[in-house]
Amino acid sequence: MSIMRPKGSPDLIADRRRRSLSLLDEGFSLHEVARHVGCHASSVMRWRDEYEKRGEESFAVRFSPGRPSRLSEQNFKRFRSLLLKGAVDNGFQTEIWTTKRIVEVIAREWRVEYHPDHIGRLMAKLGWTHQKPAGRVAERNEEAIPGRVSEERHRVKKTPCGWVPISTSSTNPASR
Repeated sequence: MSIMRPKGSPDLIADRRRRSLSLLDEGFSLHEVARHVGCHASSVMRWRDEYEKRGEESFAVRFSPGRPSRLSEQNFKRFRSLLLKGAVDNGFQTEIWTTKRIVEVIAREWRVEYHPDHIGRLMAKLGWTHQKPAGRVAERNEEAIPGRVSEERHRVKKTPCGWVPISTSSTNPASR
């Protein structure tokens, strides 16, 4: 069972730590306290040790910034301007921005490798949302579509016995 830090305001988290220490003072074991507040015993022990060293300030929840960005603010502004120029101006054949294309632009400009899954976070930081283009190719022949659809419909039409494999074999009753 994996226990993660609970969601909530810093005050709620600090209160949880205080409650843990109060239960320890009442004589409960580390494991009992941990089960009661929903954490690991090692967390309770760490909170107890911190409280002994630093007192009340040990309850303060510190901000966890995560890993620093690999693009500086100046690079990020340039990144935005590159995207606004369009995909064609950045060497692609169409104006569609895909995560793979954005990864390529970042790698080319700053020699920084991002996983395509992370690009969504970068785009959200810019205020851009994921858009899915209509699934039509530029070479689409509108006049040929009605005839092609009727041919395909006849070829794959469902029979009373279920789907029939397409075969030219004379031994297959479906091909007659």
